[in-house]
Amino acid sequence: MNIIDKTLFAIQKINPNLNVTIGGENNSTLEELTIIFENGNAIPKADIEAQFPIVELDMAMEDLRAKRNKLLADTDYLALSDNTMSDEMKAYRQALRDITEGLTTKDEVEAVVFPTKP
Repeated sequence: MNIIDKTLFAIQKINPNLNVTIGGENNSTLEELTIIFENGNAIPKADIEAQFPIVELDMAMEDLRAKRNKLLADTDYLALSDNTMSDEMKAYRQALRDITEGLTTKDEVEAVVFPTKP
């Protein structure tokens, strides 16, 4: 995620109704960005930066859920009423559903190992 997107998401976490324009390069630092707040509702850059770990976790969780959902969708046909799902497949699908539980940092999310499909 680039610094502009991260900054925008952080601002939206602080005030989702705030209109803002961000100028700068994707490889800039927060200090180098130009942030223009509509109606003079400025947010200190320190407050924005404090939201970065939360934004990074949210984005990592979004990616993890997308991968998990794809793996679940790939086996959904096995859960139809005319199929008898094996206990191993039931355990695999439950492990996929549980994979996001207890994750509190981006590093924890990135360290997730998906279960092996039986």
